[in-house]
Amino acid sequence: MNFLEIALMPLLVLCIISLPFIALFSRKKSPKKAKNAIILNLCSFFAVMALAVIFPIGGLISAETAEAAAQAVNSNAGLAYIAAALAVGLGSIGCGIAVASGAPAAIGAVAEEPKSFAKSLIFVALGEGVALYGFIIAFMIIGKV
Repeated sequence: MNFLEIALMPLLVLCIISLPFIALFSRKKSPKKAKNAIILNLCSFFAVMALAVIFPIGGLISAETAEAAAQAVNSNAGLAYIAAALAVGLGSIGCGIAVASGAPAAIGAVAEEPKSFAKSLIFVALGEGVALYGFIIAFMIIGKV
């Protein structure tokens, strides 16, 4: 049961959630139908997770696991890990937004005037720096735990 919990269950959940992407890439669904299917999959996934938290199935947690969970709840380490994850995740999202708007403009500028390559490269690198800053902050947070 340990291998099933660790490896197969997350893989199964990921496969089920990504089924609309497979249908979209194989051109069996239109983008609007695929978007609706993705929203439906995500909503149903979070609904099942909420129901699993509200109505837990008894007998699946051993005494050792319950003690470890109680210690984790009482410590602040869990909040530090969440903060580190948020720092990396939000930094990466910000980096993606910055590069998504800066890189096409840089490519257009270089296409019109090749001498502007260095200037445009700086703007793209500044956008990527946001993700690095989030990564560094996450290391600093985890180092304090």
